[in-house]
Formats: sequence, C-alpha cells, structure tokens
Amino acid sequence: MVNESSLESRTLSVEGLVNARDLGGLRRKDGTLTPRRVFFRSENVDWVTPAGWDQMHEAGIRTIVDLRQAGERAQDTQPRPDWLTTLNFDLDGLDNADFWTDSWSNGLVGTALYFLPHLDAMPERSIAVLSALASAPTGGVLFHCMGGRDRTGLIAMLLLAAIDAEPDAIVDDYLETVRLADLRAATANRNNAEPEIEALCQTYGTTTEGAFRAALAGLDVEAFLSSAGLGDAESAAITSWRGTLPTA
Repeated sequence: MVNESSLESRTLSVEGLVNARDLGGLRRKDGTLTPRRVFFRSENVDWVTPAGWDQMHEAGIRTIVDLRQAGERAQDTQPRPDWLTTLNFDLDGLDNADFWTDSWSNGLVGTALYFLPHLDAMPERSIAVLSALASAPTGGVLFHCMGGRDRTGLIAMLLLAAIDAEPDAIVDDYLETVRLADLRAATANRNNAEPEIEALCQTYGTTTEGAFRAALAGLDVEAFLSSAGLGDAESAAITSWRGTLPTA
C-alpha cells in the first residue's frame, strides 16, 4: 500500500544520489505525519557532488551517520564540506563470525530476513547508531550504507517504529528503495540484483516484501529500546524524533 503522502515530496534531491529521502511525511498511527527534516536516509554519500553538498546543506542536514564497514569507508575519494559532522558506525559487526556464518555467504544479508536475528545477536550495534542519531549536533541527520537498502533499512525501520508510523507506511518506505532498483544499479554501474534477491526470499517461503513485513511485525521496539542499553535521554530523543514530538 502506497502511503498517502507523496513519495516525490519526500525525495531528497541531491546531485549524485538517487535513493535519498526524508523520513518525514509518513502517516503515523494517530493520523499525524512523521516530522520532516529530522532524519534522512540514502545510499553512499561519497557519490555526492559539490553541488549536491550545497543541496544537502539547504535541506538542513548537518550530520552524516555512516553505517558501512571500515573497508568500505576506506574506498571513499571525495572531500566533504567543513560544515558537516560525520559519525562512523560499523553496523554489520563481521567480527561476530558465529552470526555471519549463517547470514553472509547464503545471501541473507541482502534481505530483511537477517534484521531480527541481527538485533538479537548484536543489539549494541544498532543501539550505538540510535544513540548517535539521538545526540547528533543540531540539524538534520542523514544515515546511509552503500546502497541505502538493508543496513539503512534496518535503522529506518527502528526509527519509524519508535515514532508509531503506520506499518504500511514503513513497508512502503523500504519498498521505495526496491522500486528504485534499476536507477540504483545504473548509478553504481552494477546489475539490478532485485530479481535474485526476490528468488532467494522465495526459497525461504517468502518475498522481499514479506521478509520485511515479518521483521517489522516481529519487532518490539519498546522492549528493544528499554533493554538494549539506550539511555533515558537518548531513548526519549528517539521516540520524540529529537524533540520534534512531545514525549509521553
């Protein structure tokens, strides 16, 4: 189900990016919309052009939270503006060999099938990211991985669930990245991997959409935030989206 708010209106128009958008403007369970210009998601920002950085500044973004592995970040080549704060957090945690043995070589890392297992096995990884998002300097915060699909999708799921976004709206935000597959692939000079990902999900008795819906349905975000070590102030910042909503 496509959310009532226009996807086009949430698109972050930044030269060099094709999968960037504001998480604001999505329907919440109480009928209101998620606040705009607080959290943004995208693919690898090393592809942003100088003009794109100006567009990002105009959008109010002042902090980047990078979810990639250190080896991925080491491949970056482009300078970044002085006004930008960059915070690096390896969300994957490949040093946890026991977990990744069952999720990497079989392709599950490219699907939402690994979301809940990752949260169970390494909650501290996502909590560190949420803490950074909560306590970042004043201004909008953009988080990203390489393609802006699954690591970014996992954090977006947590943020949107924490603010009581409608499940269908959360799902549709995830599927927007899937719908952009041809454009993402062309920009990265790669083949569109979505047909292979869909086929893999079907071998597990589900679909790309079904895997994400199951992860979302199985997420108890309140329990996760309260049990995984996020401080009270940071938890309040996440559930209020950095104070843009009144806390309960």
